[in-house]
Amino acid sequence: MAKRDYYEILGVSKNASADEMKTAYRKKAIQYHPDKNPGDKDAEEKFKEAAEAYDVLSNPEKRQRYDQFGHAGVGSSAAGGGFSGEGMSMDEIFKQFGDLFGGHFGGFGSFGGFGGFGSRSHSGGGRAVQKGSDLRVKVKLNLKEIARGVEKKIKVNKYVACAACHGSGAEDDKSITTCKTCHGSGYVTRITNTILGQMQTQSVCPACGGGGQTILDKCHACNGEGVVREDEVISINIPPGVMEGMQLSMHGKGNAARRGGVNGDLLVVIEEEQDKELIRDENDLIYNLLLSVPQAALGDTVEVPTVEGRAKVKIDAGTQPGKVLRLRGKGLPSVNGYGTGDLLVNISVYIPEVLSSDEKAGIRQMQSSPNFQPNQSIKEKIFNKFRNFVS
Repeated sequence: MAKRDYYEILGVSKNASADEMKTAYRKKAIQYHPDKNPGDKDAEEKFKEAAEAYDVLSNPEKRQRYDQFGHAGVGSSAAGGGFSGEGMSMDEIFKQFGDLFGGHFGGFGSFGGFGGFGSRSHSGGGRAVQKGSDLRVKVKLNLKEIARGVEKKIKVNKYVACAACHGSGAEDDKSITTCKTCHGSGYVTRITNTILGQMQTQSVCPACGGGGQTILDKCHACNGEGVVREDEVISINIPPGVMEGMQLSMHGKGNAARRGGVNGDLLVVIEEEQDKELIRDENDLIYNLLLSVPQAALGDTVEVPTVEGRAKVKIDAGTQPGKVLRLRGKGLPSVNGYGTGDLLVNISVYIPEVLSSDEKAGIRQMQSSPNFQPNQSIKEKIFNKFRNFVS
């Protein structure tokens, strides 16, 4: 099952401060604490999920990697490790995050007094802040670009703030007035009578869309939207070691929001071009080297491809098919800076399919030689190699 977004789990925006993150985590911990939900496995999983999200987002380095690479940047193989609470018991999670609750994380009663947690994002005046939509683009890279890292420039057609009204949507400052429906709050409150009593609900103001303001005279350039479509060239710095399907996030490079909100993000999805000779296996590269019978029997020096060019490899006399030569450090770097993979040269031997009469006679003559008969140790080695392969 795919992991949920950490910001979504805590119910905060990507711009949330450390204090907002802590407050949101406290709220989730109270909601799903096992003392409040005895025997509820779903609540226990959500409790652990919130702890995992907070562990990453409360750490500036982990949060930066998560924002750029998603879950791949903070997994168990990431530099510095991922969620240290992954697989931990409830007691261990309590111990790790107990300081958030005065050092008494064990019982639910110790959570008292943490009321009034808000989940909506507001501007300084209490109005809802609109967010532009995210954009998703695909960038195709070859192995050399993945190994070195690369800067790519792409043209994106997206919504940008209107230059004529600076994103306000109004023809001039005098054309903006406080919304009469919500009186500038951005929300409307409704009270409904039910059999259980009066129920109060709050929703975004339908008149102003949550902005708290209305426009009397719309901007001629954007018709009051505050945004227009334009092409923009964006420079993307892609670090070494990225993988197929990995998603990089560029904060604020997505669509602009209507009437001065927060820009969305640009999500860059990595696509790998298939190399003609090298096969990628995480940070290792594999090359299938095909030798002739004389090369395998007598030994040779051959060239094999690498990301940066070609390298010479010595083939020992009597090399068997299936042998793997390892060229250390000739693979790809870890995206988290955690070492470099190797180049694995997998050896196969070509057996001729068509032979002349003289060639057949020569092989028959060699067939009677003891050196051309596999001995017991060779048989056992090949058998064990096959058994390890299928197990």
